[in-house]
Amino acid sequence: MVLAVIIACEVGFWVLLALGLAFRYLWGMRRLSAVLLLCVPLLDVVLLVTAVIDMRGGAQGSWHHGLAAAYLAYSVVFGHRTLKWADARFAHRFAGGPEPERPPAGGTARTRYEWVMWIRIAVAYGLGCAVLYGLILMVGDPSRTAALNEFMIGASKVPLIALLWPLSYTLFPKKVPDGSQV
Repeated sequence: MVLAVIIACEVGFWVLLALGLAFRYLWGMRRLSAVLLLCVPLLDVVLLVTAVIDMRGGAQGSWHHGLAAAYLAYSVVFGHRTLKWADARFAHRFAGGPEPERPPAGGTARTRYEWVMWIRIAVAYGLGCAVLYGLILMVGDPSRTAALNEFMIGASKVPLIALLWPLSYTLFPKKVPDGSQV
């Protein structure tokens, strides 16, 4: 059940986002657009409530619950940024808006950008672990929640692997296109 809700929330995210932006830029219905875009965070609430109900109902913890926590953490940490990213591209493509900003090409600005992104990934990991730990405490039965602990340990590889990007830009900074370091 949890996996089906995760898939529905992911599809719902992109559907609400696309409809919200289409109503804003293609059909000029800003209020309806705002309502649709404000509904996006409700998907996270639905997912969290589903995971809690499932675990309280006696379900065995599984990677589905871990994925739900990871999805929720991603939405909280990167959701607003993703909405802004999509909005800028949609406005540029369909409403004559300015070209979307790109990450810095190199120099210290790019290094700083990579470290900020990594910090976001680490925060998302921490938030996902906090949600899983909350489920573990709520259930109070280690035999039912062992998979949640395993998921947290396995997911710890994500921020560790992602650390390669800021480290590489720190140790081997890319020059900015005009040849000067920023």
